[in-house]
Amino acid sequence: MTGPRSAVVFNPVKVPDQEFLRRTIETGLSGAGWPEPAWYETTPEDPGSGQAKAAVEGGAELIFVCGGDGTVMAVVTALAGTDVALAVLPAGTGNLLAANLGLANDPATGVQVALDGGRRRIDVGVVGDQCFAVMAGMGFDAHMLAGTSETAKKRIGWIAYVGGAVKHLRDRPMRARVVLDGGPPMARHPRTVIVGNVGRLQGGVRLLSQADPADGRLDVAILSPNNLGHWARLAWAVVRRRDRIPLMETYTAERIEIHTRRLQPRQLDGDLIEPGRSLKIHVKPAALLLCVPVPESDPDLAYDAGTAKREAKEIREAAS
Repeated sequence: MTGPRSAVVFNPVKVPDQEFLRRTIETGLSGAGWPEPAWYETTPEDPGSGQAKAAVEGGAELIFVCGGDGTVMAVVTALAGTDVALAVLPAGTGNLLAANLGLANDPATGVQVALDGGRRRIDVGVVGDQCFAVMAGMGFDAHMLAGTSETAKKRIGWIAYVGGAVKHLRDRPMRARVVLDGGPPMARHPRTVIVGNVGRLQGGVRLLSQADPADGRLDVAILSPNNLGHWARLAWAVVRRRDRIPLMETYTAERIEIHTRRLQPRQLDGDLIEPGRSLKIHVKPAALLLCVPVPESDPDLAYDAGTAKREAKEIREAAS
């Protein structure tokens, strides 16, 4: 066996067919001459960070993560700042990092991407002792996540978030101060503030068109629609991929602080964290070694699946 030592951190709640996942990964690795991976199952008490650290201590050079956004974020937190590569295998109904990689819901493609050897160092955002790879938010976006049921997500996927969003379109704006890189506070009345490392949201919607996950900075979007008409204008511009989006200010920064007068819901990479009156974020440049498709064709990490998906089909057929 000549390939690197690997491990799999998976969330059993998000992986309904664990045997198929095991066959998919082990078939792909053995076909490429890689040794069998070690397996680590997450728990309600530890969503993945402890398991990833144990895998690294056990000698893993690459870790596959299979679970929802919370599982991926926990493993990202454990691997940030190391030379251990992360390969994302889609599972669950969220998984923003997998969506930005263009991996849809196909673990075999994720395995093939890892085998192909494409690696890229990307930045991560840091909030307290947690790291995120895609985006953090405070306000409406977190309200939307909180208002979306797990049952709806399982039945209809990312479209379920539309229902969660509709519930909060008429909520009052926040009173907020946004501080970028220690500069003067910017007083705003936004509905949400989103800090992004890459640009795509659920369903492939591109919000931050200039976001570059390897530029050492984070992109900040301050969205301030005040009524349904404003929301319609903003949504239409996003869907049409306009360069300028009405009622949205954008900035880049290495350090971001958001302060509000009232408790607000908050999220990291699509996973809710405790509500708070502030959200303090800084970037950790080039901290995460990520398995990416080869060749890369998009600064947001999305790609034309092409070759990898054709090769992944062979893995699926062999694993079936």
